[in-house]
Amino acid sequence: MRARIYKPAKTAMSSGTAKTKEWVLEFAPEAPREVDPLMGWTSSSDMNSQVKLRFDTLEAAQDYAKAHGIEAVVLKPKARKPNIRPRGYGENFATDRKGAWTH
Repeated sequence: MRARIYKPAKTAMSSGTAKTKEWVLEFAPEAPREVDPLMGWTSSSDMNSQVKLRFDTLEAAQDYAKAHGIEAVVLKPKARKPNIRPRGYGENFATDRKGAWTH
């Protein structure tokens, strides 16, 4: 079996970082997806594609893969760009604002 170990990125729809602290072991698909001729749904006979295992550390995920004979590829996470500085709504109207006034 083949799998990949990665740290998921935050969703684009929120600014929170929930579910991004753990490492995920996800199996690679072993069988292609098939289209149902009647309904048009896609299905697969590969049950491992539904499994996602979560681990607190990268080492724990690698140890699990090694103990169960899983060939795993580790994908390192990309570093986030730091925010310049947090601002409040009231700073849009500050007298020492550096940008042009639009109102």
